Amino acid sequence: MLIAMAGLPATGKTTLAARLAQELDGVVLGKDQVRAALFSAPVLDYSAAENDISMAAIFQAAAYIGKTFPRHPVIIDGRTFLQTKQIDALLALAGSLGETPRIIECVCADAVARQRLEHDLAEGRHPARNRTYALYRSVQEKAEAIAVPHLVIDTGVTPLEECVRRCLAYLQGARGPS
Repeated sequence: MLIAMAGLPATGKTTLAARLAQELDGVVLGKDQVRAALFSAPVLDYSAAENDISMAAIFQAAAYIGKTFPRHPVIIDGRTFLQTKQIDALLALAGSLGETPRIIECVCADAVARQRLEHDLAEGRHPARNRTYALYRSVQEKAEAIAVPHLVIDTGVTPLEECVRRCLAYLQGARGPS
């Protein structure tokens, strides 16, 4: 199973992806972690090119894991998947695996995202040092609606364990009866 976490920065994608991986015995492939591994501080610029290189590596790893370890779901985290070209790339990857991707879009109020972003920056808790509210707003302005079936979870008002429960129900329904 191929799962993509969609949504603006600080909407809870990474937290939810980690919990889903625990529940599903899955693998999380995170763009921010891959980018940090590929591009160290002297050359790290958070550019679109670095994001695309990181996502290409993730997609290649996802294809390998999907073919070699099909019983372990792959959860792709870190890209917003809020642009048609990003969804198209995901659909192409899924097609190469003979799958339909399961997309989970995380949302929350702007004020919640802002608080999360400011907290993460103050605590140094996130590998992307450019992850600010200004970045959030910039990405938000360019965002497009996801035009394929997907689940939307409001992580700002829904407790984590309820988010996990809803996601598991969605994924079970997408999988069909076991």
